[in-house]
Amino acid sequence: MTRGAGQEGSKIGKKKLTNFVYLLLVIFVTPVLIYFFVGSASIGKVKSIEQVEKRNVAIVFGAGLTRSGTATAILKDRVETGAQLYFAGKVQKVLMTGDNSYENYNEPRAMKEYALELGVPEADIVLDYAGRRTYDSCYRAKEIFQVNTAILVTQPFHMSRALFLCDGLGLDAVGVAANNREYRQSSYIIWNIREFFARNVALKDMILRPTPVLGEIEPIILEE
Repeated sequence: MTRGAGQEGSKIGKKKLTNFVYLLLVIFVTPVLIYFFVGSASIGKVKSIEQVEKRNVAIVFGAGLTRSGTATAILKDRVETGAQLYFAGKVQKVLMTGDNSYENYNEPRAMKEYALELGVPEADIVLDYAGRRTYDSCYRAKEIFQVNTAILVTQPFHMSRALFLCDGLGLDAVGVAANNREYRQSSYIIWNIREFFARNVALKDMILRPTPVLGEIEPIILEE
């Protein structure tokens, strides 16, 4: 091999290495950028119960059930915060949205049962049985329940994604964080790892706009 050919081969090798490094940067850096981009949706939009302005509806997101079918601690936290908003006169209705994709798993029903225990009137509780994902819940709140303005109720780690999705779907929302309980540090770590991937999926959903399970329109009737 001549000296010129060797130098040419070296240049090609360096170019391939450079391209490979750039590819790695795209693969690993892009998800991080998306994570923080979606996270910015909560800036200036999360308030305390005392500070938040009145909205028509509180949207309380599902968060899993115990083996016996009752609300988990994190879900109770959300329902409690929704009830606090209701009793503070910040909302007229509480929309409980969660997964009921099979017979023995009914998040909305468990949420309603706990809300009734807290004293929220049944007439002011609305159930969404097809909120299988946060995207579905936000989409259905706007399209099925005709909600235009809302206070979102969830934990801080999830709030940014919920606000990002509602905003992208045309639902004017602010957030009140459910912070009535302390959780194990290991739980926070697991939730935030899961949220890293979920925020990337949320951006994909906003680009592709998949249609979730819908059905008949059921507008939430509010007092004049």
